[in-house]
Amino acid sequence: MTTAAVALLLANTPLAGWYQNLLHTDFGLQFGPWHIEKTLHHWVNDGLMTLFFFLVGLELKREILVGELAEVRKALLPIVAAVGGMIVPALCYVALNYGSGDTLRGWGIPMATDIAFALGVIALLASRVPKALITFLVALAIVDDLGAVVVIALFYTDQLVWQFLIAAGFMTGILVLLNIVGIRTAAVYFVVGSLLWLVLLKSGVHATLAGVITAFAIPAKPKFDPELFTFRVKQLLQKFEHSYTHSADILKNPTMNGIVHTLESGVQGVQPPLQRLVHSLHKPVAFMVLPIFALFNAGVTIDFANTSEIISHPVTLGVITGLIFGKFIGIAGASWLAIRLGWSVLPTDTTMRHIIGASMLGSIGFTMSIFIAELAFSHQPDMVVHAKLGILFASLIAGVCGYLWLLRIGGEKSAIGSVYELKR
Repeated sequence: MTTAAVALLLANTPLAGWYQNLLHTDFGLQFGPWHIEKTLHHWVNDGLMTLFFFLVGLELKREILVGELAEVRKALLPIVAAVGGMIVPALCYVALNYGSGDTLRGWGIPMATDIAFALGVIALLASRVPKALITFLVALAIVDDLGAVVVIALFYTDQLVWQFLIAAGFMTGILVLLNIVGIRTAAVYFVVGSLLWLVLLKSGVHATLAGVITAFAIPAKPKFDPELFTFRVKQLLQKFEHSYTHSADILKNPTMNGIVHTLESGVQGVQPPLQRLVHSLHKPVAFMVLPIFALFNAGVTIDFANTSEIISHPVTLGVITGLIFGKFIGIAGASWLAIRLGWSVLPTDTTMRHIIGASMLGSIGFTMSIFIAELAFSHQPDMVVHAKLGILFASLIAGVCGYLWLLRIGGEKSAIGSVYELKR
């Protein structure tokens, strides 16, 4: 959020010219006869954001295998809530832009929830909200991200170049094969994933989808059995203790050095590559990728003399209405319906009032919404400005309202049974 504020400040001060020059600075790479050149803005959106989508794919795979999406009854509430939170905002946008020509292309903008900002707000209330509510919001946001990825692939793709799509299919097949034969070295997947990114970039499909595809190929099983690992570690620790000489330098003890290296290798082998990558990428994505994305995309020049005209523009109005009202009604309404029909139950220690608060936070659509806006109006910079202003305004309102609501209801608990347990 800080970098978004910095971007807005740069775009509305005498530094605006320097800021725009930075965005449109060309940067290229060349390997022999092959050459690619894009502006820094495009490198951030097409390249750096692939890491964000890679992390989203890893988290989605983990949730499907062992998390809140692993069991139908546990998964149904966040899935239904996410679907409602995608359909209703899109309908709100379409209703306000029907017959307005090209503005209708922005219907996908208010569909997305920004998981980082939503969890950032709820983290401020961690001691006042049920832990299972955080789990619900995480699962909802992950399903929401998957929906956004599908929307990007199906509806915001340029003209397809089939020879590159075939090459992308071939690269995907290699990734699947690497998983099947048990290749666990992350670098191998990154090399093939990078080649997949290149061919998708040329195919017309958005290149960031390479991140999701590569993530789904990352192995989720450990190399070593945990029980056998525990037994072997105990043996090695005993041997390490017996090899220790008081006041001796470990550098002079080859036995102890060998044990340390064996333990290090074992720790790497007992942890699934998927989990290891999720852990190692969280901070770089949260503190580098997303702030850089915000810096390069949130800088909107605001014409304060025509604020009312900007707010009343169909795109701005559609985005604001879709996010603030559409997301809230869609998430809360779909959750209530799923519980009412007996498809699922409330998370542990939560009430419907907690779900209402989570629905407000689900209306924060910063990162993915801006990303879709850039795709929807790639050749209409004025529309992008209107969309971004709507996103910023709606996300701010949703974040404040969600925070105040959850702060007000405090630690209410549900008397109804639950299927959720926090596993983090």
